[in-house]
Amino acid sequence: MASLSKGAAGEVLAARFLRDNGYELLAANYRCRLGEIDIIATDGAYIIFVEVKTRQADARYLPREAVTSAKQQRLRATAMLYLQQHPTELALRFDVIEVTTAVDKPMVAPKIQHLQNAF
Repeated sequence: MASLSKGAAGEVLAARFLRDNGYELLAANYRCRLGEIDIIATDGAYIIFVEVKTRQADARYLPREAVTSAKQQRLRATAMLYLQQHPTELALRFDVIEVTTAVDKPMVAPKIQHLQNAF
């Protein structure tokens, strides 16, 4: 089996976490000319644009610190384009999922934190 990058492993773990918590996944790695959204999901009331950030347990910084204001701006623009292509009556929300993996074991995540309405 081919190994996954740290980021790809984190996205797989985040998608599993969302499904296990009752979310329906609509898209993964949605890309357009404006940027990329890691996961697009719904909980029935919201359409949720999810940025996944993955770090090893020994990292110096929290994963959420990588979601800068410039990154947030790109995510908002990308989400607006997605909504133009896929209209919905649902309210929208931007979440961040932090995946903290065991050192040198990208598919072992002792901690997954879901930050709802992160920005």
